[in-house]
Amino acid sequence: MTRIAFILLCHKDPEAVIGQARGLAASGDAVVVHLDARAPQADWLRLRDGLSGQAGIAVVQHRMRCGWGEWSLVTATISALRLALERFADATHFYLVSGDCMAIKSAAHAHEMLEADPADWIESVDFFESGWIKTGMRDERLTRWHLFNERDRKGLFYLSLAVQRRLGITRAVPADIRPMIGSQWWCLRRGTVEAVLGFLDARPDVRRLFRWSWIPDETMFQTLVRHLVARDEIRSRSPTFLTFTDYGMPATFHNDHYDLLLGQDALFARKISPGATRLRERLRDLWASGRREFPAGGDGRRLHQFLTGRGRIGLRFAPRAWESGGSLGAGRVLLLVISHKRHVAKRLMGSIKHHTGMLATDYLFDEEDTDLPPMGGVERGLAKRSRHRRATLRLLYELHDTDKLAVCIDPSRIDLIRDVMDDKAVVRLLEIDARIDDTYLRQHAIRTDLAGESEAGLELLMPPLRQQMGAEVRELREAGFAGHYRLVEGAGPEDNSQALQAFLDVTPELARGIAETPHLFDD
Repeated sequence: MTRIAFILLCHKDPEAVIGQARGLAASGDAVVVHLDARAPQADWLRLRDGLSGQAGIAVVQHRMRCGWGEWSLVTATISALRLALERFADATHFYLVSGDCMAIKSAAHAHEMLEADPADWIESVDFFESGWIKTGMRDERLTRWHLFNERDRKGLFYLSLAVQRRLGITRAVPADIRPMIGSQWWCLRRGTVEAVLGFLDARPDVRRLFRWSWIPDETMFQTLVRHLVARDEIRSRSPTFLTFTDYGMPATFHNDHYDLLLGQDALFARKISPGATRLRERLRDLWASGRREFPAGGDGRRLHQFLTGRGRIGLRFAPRAWESGGSLGAGRVLLLVISHKRHVAKRLMGSIKHHTGMLATDYLFDEEDTDLPPMGGVERGLAKRSRHRRATLRLLYELHDTDKLAVCIDPSRIDLIRDVMDDKAVVRLLEIDARIDDTYLRQHAIRTDLAGESEAGLELLMPPLRQQMGAEVRELREAGFAGHYRLVEGAGPEDNSQALQAFLDVTPELARGIAETPHLFDD
């Protein structure tokens, strides 16, 4: 039976790592965590205490101070591997992941795939001839002495390199070793891990070669696995999907990449954005789901390169949601409650939420202080919401994981109503036909700063204000929108419940309960 021991290297965010380790171990697998010794002491204590006593989880106590491109990353990996071999005698595979990695398949699928194909999954291609290194130095990664960290001590790193070049100082690769290179994210069988660690103990010359090389986590395991394991037992590709930007940095995945990731021929993916909370939640659920069938998507790396290339020349893969042609999404339902009397509309919305549990928002495009979740800044200010109205609505659907949304809107926003009525989504309108008397008109004038608290000028304002409201309602009705229903003050509960039933697509009993909301039309 397959049991994976995950070697989890991390350097920050102990809470996220604790959740990640527990989630992986919950499937019956094992996890060994190494936290960079550079991390704050408080992070280390939180991680250690949070994982203490957890079944299937071990934490490396003697931690390394890790630096990018250094041997320290390999040392941390080796320490975690030795602990995993000691603590988890039944682990059959050892899978190296980071805190930015997440599963894009279920545990059941991963176990079946590894059991069906007894091989080591590690990208391993010729160091000198493959062209794997696209920019920067190649041969000198191995043939020079790298005594300093390139990122922390850049001046000394390049000075040392220049001195060695000038003096002709080189290092020889052992004659029986053919250097290989590939992604540092791999999954190896137990026998392979034991053979690699035993070889390193027996061959200090090989250990020294990689100890003083640059970025050894991309070369050492790749070289030794190829040296020790038969060719037909190596799958020369990483089981973790990742791709790079034009600048050579790992691309980051966000909430809208879920379907893309599931279609990749891999078990994990990196980097998952720390802010992609919805994506992280869905991928955690996926690992535990037991799902065995997955779509076959295209090559994610080629797709990413194509899309970023199109962006370079101003031709994105799809229009932004707030541009002409942006859509809320076919199959989604948008319900617009339209009323000049905002307190009546809000009272109705409260009743709808109470009876149906539906996501309902008050005057999203009319009132500054509408209660909204963080939405990347688009929630800030009426002008921004109105300008990016479809983006705002789409984000609400996605953040709440729903396909049905009710929103209050003022009849004066006929422009917005016309816009969304042309969308691919199903849009229905409920006009609240409430009596508007002079008292309400005065309150409206004061609320909208058309008049002050005094009576001065109010009598002159009443006729044009009444005329404006009447014209807005008339334009709405004459537009002839499909799915336009009316909730009429003074009508019987039977008539209003029929309108609500059609508008909300609910049972007659629910519609009747909403129609009989106490004091619905009161001022």
